[in-house]
Amino acid sequence: MGRPRTNDAAVRERLVACATEMFATRPQESVTVRALAAAAGTSTAAVYTLFQGKDGLIREVRDQAVAGLFQDLTAAPGSEAALEDLYALAAAYRHWGLEHRHLYTVLFGGAQSFVPSHRIGDRDPVRPLVAAIDRAVVGHILAGDTTLIAVSLWVALHGLVTLELAGSLDGTAAETAFRSTIDAVLRGWATPSAFPGLRRPDPAL
Repeated sequence: MGRPRTNDAAVRERLVACATEMFATRPQESVTVRALAAAAGTSTAAVYTLFQGKDGLIREVRDQAVAGLFQDLTAAPGSEAALEDLYALAAAYRHWGLEHRHLYTVLFGGAQSFVPSHRIGDRDPVRPLVAAIDRAVVGHILAGDTTLIAVSLWVALHGLVTLELAGSLDGTAAETAFRSTIDAVLRGWATPSAFPGLRRPDPAL
């Protein structure tokens, strides 16, 4: 009989889960391989065997965050209207961030911040957003550089999600802030002819 496998998929999953929480809630320097192994109920050797060390585990956590965000954004309902797709993508981004607070923190300000590259990969979370913005620019709904529009929309979304995760926005206030902020960003890039249609009625009125 062969030796039992101690560094299997279950151990790998526990290490990733523990690392995600620890990197999101503690300074990276304070999270040691020994602490990670202890939290996951395994040995330090498992970290090196499965991830080649702490840096490899950090990359795995980040990769899972990127993959999860990409999956949620690509699953957002599409339409013939680029503007509707932008609202849907904004909502999907917000939902993912609120549902995966530790992954969000690791990806956008935790152990290893996400730095968008100049080249957009096939599974880059920014791809669906850029595609929708390109359509809006081609359709003369928005005017400006696609990258600049994408950055301004992300900055607004990141601020909203961060405030919600911190408990500074919740309930009706959070919903109102989300709608009004996304409207304001898109109106700022709107062409004169599209501007009137970019203000959505407040359902509370």
